Amino acid sequence: MARERRRTRSPRLDQPREVRRALITRPQVDPDAFAKFAERFARFMGTARFLVYMTVFVLLWWGWNTFAPTTAQFDPKALNYTLLTLILSLQASYAAPLILLAQNRQDDRDRVLGEQDRARDERNLADTEYLTREVASLRIALREVATRDFVRSELRALLEELDERDGTGHPDGPRDRPAG
Repeated sequence: MARERRRTRSPRLDQPREVRRALITRPQVDPDAFAKFAERFARFMGTARFLVYMTVFVLLWWGWNTFAPTTAQFDPKALNYTLLTLILSLQASYAAPLILLAQNRQDDRDRVLGEQDRARDERNLADTEYLTREVASLRIALREVATRDFVRSELRALLEELDERDGTGHPDGPRDRPAG
């Protein structure tokens, strides 16, 4: 029993070991929810509203740090605006990867839609080829079907043949021969 327990406790060489770190816990992020957030963010950054908001923010920042008393300014260095530059750089450094993530997600959607379009096109092509074969077979079958004119001509030919057999050759049938 002790040997069997030892065997089950020892790691197997064909399976990777699970590494558990109790001291460091990584935050769990739902990739789909994060990607949706990135898409919303990228869409917002591509609007005129964002440009207006950003322009108003920069103008307010510039106005406050230019005209407010030095003790009330956010960015006290005269005309350097170091903090504003830092904030705009930080915003750009987060915006670029989020926009790329949104583009990757859009590319994935476009790829799936393209595959669905190709599959639908293949089905439509197969249906069209099937219908083309059916129409061709109907045309061939219709060549063998007797038309109204053909049936009339055949019936006339049969009537003439019957009249000839009667010996009269008259289309109304045999006439009484005069005695003579």
